[in-house]
Amino acid sequence: MATPPPVPPQPAPVPPSDPDERRTFLGLLSLPERRVILDALRTETVGGILLLLAAVVALVWANVWPHSYETVSAYTVGPSEPLHLDLSLEAWATDGLLTIFFFVAGIELKREFVAGDLRKPSAAALPVVAAVSGVALPAIVYTVVNSVAHGELDGWAIPTATDIAFALGVLAVVGSHLPSALRAFLLTLAVVDDLIAILIIAIFYTTAITYWALLAALGGLVLFWFLNRLRVHGWYLYLPLAFAIWALMHESGVHATVAGVAMGLMLRCHTEPGEEHSPGEHIEHLVRPVSAGFAVPLFALFAAGVSLSGKSLSDVFTHAVPLGAMLGLLLGKSVGVFGGTWLAARFTRAELNPQLTWRDVFAVATLAGIGFTVSLLISELAFPSDPALQRQAKAAVLVGSVVCAAIATVLLKLRNRHYRALYEEENLDSDNDGIPDVYQRRTDAPSG
Repeated sequence: MATPPPVPPQPAPVPPSDPDERRTFLGLLSLPERRVILDALRTETVGGILLLLAAVVALVWANVWPHSYETVSAYTVGPSEPLHLDLSLEAWATDGLLTIFFFVAGIELKREFVAGDLRKPSAAALPVVAAVSGVALPAIVYTVVNSVAHGELDGWAIPTATDIAFALGVLAVVGSHLPSALRAFLLTLAVVDDLIAILIIAIFYTTAITYWALLAALGGLVLFWFLNRLRVHGWYLYLPLAFAIWALMHESGVHATVAGVAMGLMLRCHTEPGEEHSPGEHIEHLVRPVSAGFAVPLFALFAAGVSLSGKSLSDVFTHAVPLGAMLGLLLGKSVGVFGGTWLAARFTRAELNPQLTWRDVFAVATLAGIGFTVSLLISELAFPSDPALQRQAKAAVLVGSVVCAAIATVLLKLRNRHYRALYEEENLDSDNDGIPDVYQRRTDAPSG
């Protein structure tokens, strides 16, 4: 009888791994991780950091591999018919993704008007006057510089905008002990500033209008409002409608970002009985991570790629257009915001919040000179047929915004140090023995 062949040794069975411990490459993050990331993207600090990183990447890419940057930016995608959506990637970022940013800004505007500081005229007067002055004086500075030097006046609106993400990001990073009223002042100032910037884009940077497309877009907005009024829910309904409104607005000749702020303003931002959050707050909570983590950084990637050679930097100080834009941000914004606030408090019934001092206001006024996102957009709209002027204006925006951010950081750190000292003094122990509580806890603790 033949001997059966030996059975080869079988590998030891591998115990099944815990599904929670396995991770598919490039797979979907777990729910807790997604919540952490989304919550981080809702903060001003993270949004400002991503925006800064995207700008740095754009600058490195455009200066080290300029041909590659221009080729990718000019790459065209999208259908040409019927609404001429065969756009370059740069145009998709400017006209498309930035609409998401303005949609969130529109919701913020509506909330401030309905439930925020703007619903109280006495509380809103100072930041509103500051915002108006902070738009007017930079435009005047730019116009004067270019009138004297016989420059181009079309870019007067470039230095009028304040970047909410950057400004609030800087304030959040350096302002651990600053009064909460300072953030409220800056937020109200930036919100009104955004509203004025949107009106400027819609009125002054709209060329030929295609009326049938504009009327169709307005009809879509009416339908959008009507569905909200009827409390109709469902993203599968609103997303196609929002895209149709955007596409029609783009075809009409009015800048497509106006559609975003219009839809944001139409959302209901007040709570009704039985509601914990209004629809506007809920939608903003969902969309803000997309805006801060994707739309605005990608816009910056395609908008901030300008040459920073020695010649381009010298052009900022020797040519009228970039010099006017830079001085408008650096001087016009700070003097306009601070001066408007002081004049309103001096000659009207408006009063400065008792938590703040005029040193705080000046620090925030300097911070308002960070005009990154909207200023870059207006730089493109002001000189659509002159790429050289666009590059000069963008370089000026970058230089002016960086200088304003640096000066504001120093001023805010000094004010933060002042308020931190006050906070430590107020937290002495209750028996007034002059020993801070933290020291008392350390000395009273058992040894070993």
